[in-house]
Amino acid sequence: MAYVLGVPLYANTAPLYRFLEADGFALRYGVPAELNRMVLSGEVGLSLVSSYFYLKHQEALSLLPDFSVAVLGRVYSVNLFHKVPLKALKRVALTTESATSVELLKLLLREGGLTPAYAQAEGGLELLESHDGVLLIGDRAIKAYAALLTELPETPHALPTRFGGVEVVDLSALWFQRTRLPFVFAVWAYRKENPPPTALVQALRRARREGLGRLKEVAEGEGKRLGVNPLLLQHYLWNFRYHLEEPDRLGLQAFAEALGLPFRPTYYPG
Repeated sequence: MAYVLGVPLYANTAPLYRFLEADGFALRYGVPAELNRMVLSGEVGLSLVSSYFYLKHQEALSLLPDFSVAVLGRVYSVNLFHKVPLKALKRVALTTESATSVELLKLLLREGGLTPAYAQAEGGLELLESHDGVLLIGDRAIKAYAALLTELPETPHALPTRFGGVEVVDLSALWFQRTRLPFVFAVWAYRKENPPPTALVQALRRARREGLGRLKEVAEGEGKRLGVNPLLLQHYLWNFRYHLEEPDRLGLQAFAEALGLPFRPTYYPG
């Protein structure tokens, strides 16, 4: 049976898989919550998983040492859209796609003395009709933000965060203000007893190298898929950190410590 690689089909992971050649292994696509479960059960061998999920299950899982989906500062796709001031939040709708962003939001609000009622809900900004705020991630967040944007400013520093009665809070930016560290949203993880073949890891590295080298092409493809200005997608994608470097590891450790979890990562040898 072929080794199975799990891949979430988000714009921010596209540079990692757009040029991946599935030679000798099988691909399984899904949202992070599905792939998290599959890698733990063994249905999938290696997968991008939510960093919170990895931290909760690190005794069973190991990491590729040089892969991450992380950001230093604004990420643009993990956003709390809200229609009342943060201090007045009473009801917040949560994405069901990923546990990491949910735990990050709860952590940041709790540290700010805020404890609104949370409810999982599928949807977009229409959820603001019944909730004070809605947490959106990934493609859904990017599309929601792009739909509010009337024009693309010359510099990303001028991207607005307030649109009429709706304000947008970027959780990764709040994390940076808190820690001065990157926030790691996802890592490649596998069960310790089922490491990926060396050829698969090498294929992933080749695909990432190609994807980052052809980022404009990736952004144009993702912009077309999502119906979003490719220039916005290009800025969005070049903002990511895909190599789990030392600052990212420190950010991951800080997240574990903030949640009261241990941090004892083990890494793929090679």
